[in-house]
Amino acid sequence: MPVKILMVCLGNICRSPLAEGILASKLPNDTFFVDSAGTGSWHIGHTPDRRSIETAKKNGLDITTQRGRQFSINDFDSFDYIYVMDNNNYRDVIHLAQNDSQKEKVQLILDAVFPNENVDVPDPYYGTANGFDMVYQMLDEACEVIAKRLMTKHH
Repeated sequence: MPVKILMVCLGNICRSPLAEGILASKLPNDTFFVDSAGTGSWHIGHTPDRRSIETAKKNGLDITTQRGRQFSINDFDSFDYIYVMDNNNYRDVIHLAQNDSQKEKVQLILDAVFPNENVDVPDPYYGTANGFDMVYQMLDEACEVIAKRLMTKHH
């Protein structure tokens, strides 16, 4: 059974689809399954934001087949690791956890690069165009560390 990793942001159209695409590109898909979700329900069934799609494409990734979905309590049972993009997402997800083992699955994604600093991946939705490039670089760096850890632990 593959190791399952979930990326979570607010709407599941900007940050978490990029994180899903980036991490999936760094891991063998026969051993790992990467998905994404949002804490909010606004974009269920939607493709990622066109700016995320363009940013991924510039970096050689195709995320156009992804569709937005909302995080659910069942995700705690379905996924081995849950990476959230910011402290608000962290609180929202932890609030749904029913026990400590579920809470232990949840981590801020940038903790991989900045341990215990509680650094947020900024939401680029209302920002400038280069905000998506900045977010991509942050996520790429974090996913590189995460992929190495996962490969070491599960291979």
